[in-house]
Amino acid sequence: MKKNIIIILLAAFAFSSCGEYNKVLQSTDYEYKYEVAKTYFSRGKYNKSASLLNDLITVFKGTDKAQESLYMLGMCYYNMKDYQTSAQTFITYYKAYPNGTYTELARYHAGKSYYLDTPEPRLDQSSTYLAMQELQAFLDYYPQSVMKPEAQKMLFNLQDKLVYKELLSCRLYYNLGNYMGNNYLSCSITAQNALKDYPYTKYREDLSILILRSKYEMADYSINTKKGERYRDAIDEYYSFKNEFPESKYLAEAEKIFEESKLKLKDLKNDNSEFSE
Repeated sequence: MKKNIIIILLAAFAFSSCGEYNKVLQSTDYEYKYEVAKTYFSRGKYNKSASLLNDLITVFKGTDKAQESLYMLGMCYYNMKDYQTSAQTFITYYKAYPNGTYTELARYHAGKSYYLDTPEPRLDQSSTYLAMQELQAFLDYYPQSVMKPEAQKMLFNLQDKLVYKELLSCRLYYNLGNYMGNNYLSCSITAQNALKDYPYTKYREDLSILILRSKYEMADYSINTKKGERYRDAIDEYYSFKNEFPESKYLAEAEKIFEESKLKLKDLKNDNSEFSE
């Protein structure tokens, strides 16, 4: 007990002296180095704590201190906002200690680290998929965790980020129109796939109106033999849209598409040379 008190006092002294910190780095008194690392950690000096903890993980291998050192190291990187490294450290922890003291926390923070590292939707979403994978694994392993609501919230946010990326692609396809191909078809298919993969997304209404717009435009630009079928398809899409979003902000636009589709379909029916039932 007396020895532990002396080590803690020495650790506190090391914290107050820059020169002493360099000595700690070279020290082979690992118990002392461990206490200094914890002191730095508790006082928010995560860079210095991480330097010491990296040395201790191998030394303490097979002990509770190795577990705590590895978990603290992950939290150091996390608090330093080095989320890629913190995620990898937490993954290393739960693979090395599947039933460890900090396994639940490590799995949670692995997912959260990737979550905080995800870029804005226009960029590559590799970190987003990694975050979803880690958060889903956390929920599978710990369905009763007190951190479950926060993990679910992050997971839904990540899904919406992926859907928003698809929404941006749909808008681009729509704006390109018939430039170098049928981009209206690409818009419709991309939007439909996004709704199939993420049916509860908050962007459902925005994707649905793009499907309706695209189907109308495809009908408008079709050859005569396909116009009738495609206008009817646009009309069917309108009914689906209105049923799902009766108070939609796009309702006036949808009504206009519906009325124009009916009118053009009627004109086709009246012109037997262009349309036949």
